[in-house]
Amino acid sequence: MDLGEADPKGLIRESYRIDGIGDAECRSIFMDWALSLHPGLDPKEAMRTVLVAYQGQSEHPMTRVLGEGLTRESRPPARRGGARGRRS
Repeated sequence: MDLGEADPKGLIRESYRIDGIGDAECRSIFMDWALSLHPGLDPKEAMRTVLVAYQGQSEHPMTRVLGEGLTRESRPPARRGGARGRRS
């Protein structure tokens, strides 16, 4: 996968250019990035591609956020039944 596919809107690239960006901002950008990926594209593969492209930025908060994304298990949403499932 090339970087253009992995970061189609350049959101990750721009996050690495922002001086003083924090974890919260990186998480928000990460969510926008994840939603901008083309359907059918493997998000973990895209994360690996982006991490390789910015491997010299190991102390950057976006690197930590991407790393967390790779290490967390993705679970399908669990259905909640009964009264708990009907609460708003």
